[in-house]
Amino acid sequence: MHIVEVIALIVSGILVGFINTLAGGGSIISLSVLMLLGLPANVANGTNRIGILVQNITAVSSFKQQKVLETRKGLLLAIPAIAGAIIGSMIAVDINEEVFEKAIAVIMIVMMVFILVKPQKFIYGKKELTEKKLSIWQFVLFFFIGIYGGFIQLGIGYFLMAGIALGLGYNLIKTNAIKVLIVLIYTPFALIVFILNDQVNWTYGLILTIGTSLGSFIASRLAVNKGVHFVKWVIIAVILLTSTHLFGIIDIQEIIGSIIKK
Repeated sequence: MHIVEVIALIVSGILVGFINTLAGGGSIISLSVLMLLGLPANVANGTNRIGILVQNITAVSSFKQQKVLETRKGLLLAIPAIAGAIIGSMIAVDINEEVFEKAIAVIMIVMMVFILVKPQKFIYGKKELTEKKLSIWQFVLFFFIGIYGGFIQLGIGYFLMAGIALGLGYNLIKTNAIKVLIVLIYTPFALIVFILNDQVNWTYGLILTIGTSLGSFIASRLAVNKGVHFVKWVIIAVILLTSTHLFGIIDIQEIIGSIIKK
């Protein structure tokens, strides 16, 4: 393996870990780099899960240490997400990825508008909702979110944040903590499916984890230290970047490719 490939994987991993811990959509970077390094899309999708797994181990540990992780509801909602993730990963090769990407872009923009126009509901949380018991509809919702997460992972953070912040009433800091816990729990199940189908490149995946774990650690610390306003603007920046790529306005893969070639 060339040193340029190693550097590309580690640097992209740092960006992915940072973005995914604070917002979502970071996998667009790692998937782009993995495919530019020669992996088929399905193998890149499976390989990416190694970095995602380690990234969330780091983030969950950090959020828990800082006492902002609401474990009980996160664990309960992870149960339907696991079932969904297994199904999603099993049918990953059969779903039209382009359609899903456009759907993510639309949802991201809607969420950004909501954050800017009605920030008190999304950013600061709603205490009365946090005290309510989970409903059957929330379990159903997280089952379908799990299906999508098992399928491609890209943008899953936004679905989870919407379900947690708007449905459970937590502020962005606690929402992010619960988000990474749920992803941590369902990811091994999706990863096993990709491993069984020989769609994981362990060399690239393990190098990628060096960066994702570092990026997620930095992000989880900044999220608590800087507060919800910092997280808010990171999310907006990532949404703008990711959605413009998904709509074809800019090509992040091409940009990353030109950087690697240099």
